[in-house]
Amino acid sequence: MMWYWGSGMHWWGWLLGTAGMVVFWGLVLGGIVALVARVRGAGSTPARAAEDPERILARRFASGEIDAEEYRRRLDTLRGRDQMSHAGH
Repeated sequence: MMWYWGSGMHWWGWLLGTAGMVVFWGLVLGGIVALVARVRGAGSTPARAAEDPERILARRFASGEIDAEEYRRRLDTLRGRDQMSHAGH
């Protein structure tokens, strides 16, 4: 003969089941978010490509890649001065 006491599961059983389900779905959603962030991050442009053109030019001048005349000419072009000086001709 089998003895059956109460409604089956005690309060702690429900609590553990609920907590386990919350943790499980939290891990699943966290994994999906991390995967999406990683995939998006792989397709983005490198930080150096997003750098300001004037800073790149200044860095090239400072490292000796270009001389002062080339630096000034390119800086004027970047700032639009070159186009304005040629507009009147």
